[in-house]
Amino acid sequence: MSLVVMKFGGTSVEDATAIDRTAAIVAGRIALGKKPVVVVSAMSKVTDQLLTAAAAASRGDRTGALAISSRLRSRHRDTAAALLTNPSEIAALRNWIESEFDALDEVLRGLAAILELTPRISDLIVSYGERLSSAIIARAFAQRGLNGAHVDARDIIITDSQYQKAVPNDALIEARCAEILRPLVDASQVPVLGGFIGSNEAGITTTLGRGGSDFTGALLGGAMNAEAIEIWTDVNGIMTTDPRICPDALRVKVISFEEAAELAYFGAKVLHPATILPAVRKNIPVLVLNSRNPANDGTRIIALAPHCNSPFKCIAVKRKLTIIDVVASRMLMTHGYLKSIFDIFDKHQCPVDMVSTSEVSVSLTVDSNDKLPAIADDLSRIADVKYEGQKALVCMVGEDIRGQNGIAAQVFSAVRHVNVRMISQGASEINMSFMIEESDVEEAVRSLHAAFFANPDPAVFDVEARQPAAR
Repeated sequence: MSLVVMKFGGTSVEDATAIDRTAAIVAGRIALGKKPVVVVSAMSKVTDQLLTAAAAASRGDRTGALAISSRLRSRHRDTAAALLTNPSEIAALRNWIESEFDALDEVLRGLAAILELTPRISDLIVSYGERLSSAIIARAFAQRGLNGAHVDARDIIITDSQYQKAVPNDALIEARCAEILRPLVDASQVPVLGGFIGSNEAGITTTLGRGGSDFTGALLGGAMNAEAIEIWTDVNGIMTTDPRICPDALRVKVISFEEAAELAYFGAKVLHPATILPAVRKNIPVLVLNSRNPANDGTRIIALAPHCNSPFKCIAVKRKLTIIDVVASRMLMTHGYLKSIFDIFDKHQCPVDMVSTSEVSVSLTVDSNDKLPAIADDLSRIADVKYEGQKALVCMVGEDIRGQNGIAAQVFSAVRHVNVRMISQGASEINMSFMIEESDVEEAVRSLHAAFFANPDPAVFDVEARQPAAR
């Protein structure tokens, strides 16, 4: 039997009906001779609601915070009752849920008293979503004959103490997998863990950052040398672009690790950017699949994808960006000047997406956030600074873009009616990116998609799915 890590997102476990579908998918893998390790997100919208409760408590709104917790308590209690039939099992699970929410309420009351939401407390509060969903789902699996075994992910995913975006300790995770998960798998049990959460070596709860459940799945897959890592979501895989912008977007059948990582970083929401890294190290294929349409083949992410006759595979968009212009004509070519600029971004822990230099200025793009005034203040000590918000980055990903004659002319001809603010080509063989106004994104993407996906390569794209709509 071969081991497969299966990660299910929030919409795949949002209620009893969705959890039943998830159980059927896992049962299908077992019937094929696979040994699953299951990672689940919190039920849909729960993490957002926990964050809202935390924010309310930190403002002193204890009543509002506890009201949110009460609604979540009822939702989890009702879901558990809908999934189980044995009265004693329902009672035991309900008692456990009550105790977890009692503990959460104590944290919220304490937060409302101290009025300070630290990253450490935030991680503790949001961790309840995955802790609750994984325990409920493990019991649902057990009742359905899947031999589900709940494992607290905090016992497996060991990290440093950078709360809200903790860095995993690969060696310790591998050791914990061998010690805790491997015996369960060998005994034909199905371990069920919450994604996104971990703990430091002192046992204090941490999180891997929003969307980190994918990362959890990949970490476990890498640590256990899985045959495959499956990311189950609510779409049919990686698409050529956002179907909400282009209804004729196509499913990408196969894509390389490198291309998928580029897409994830530059705005494609199907995968967490860090998901690919553990898979690349062990050369483990990643499959992006649809829990609402499990018969669909999804997207397969592998080390070397087949050649594609189409120049691009996907168009991704990253919104809510800001361009920062740094102008210091007498210092631009001075030794150490660029280092001094990037030292400021490092000081504020602010990543840069794109960089462009001219004779007298440096332009950088960053996620719009509350650190911008402080960054601009520090930069103003070495140069003149101005910044413009409400920008978006359009990223075109494909193979050997640098080697295709005339490709830039084709791209910018397709968006000639859109004002392009910055361009990046040549830094990567597989990526061409440019900055535009956020308000122009949908028009630009539709124009690019019409220009470059009119005759898609059927070996790489699901062309058959488009045909009925075209008749």
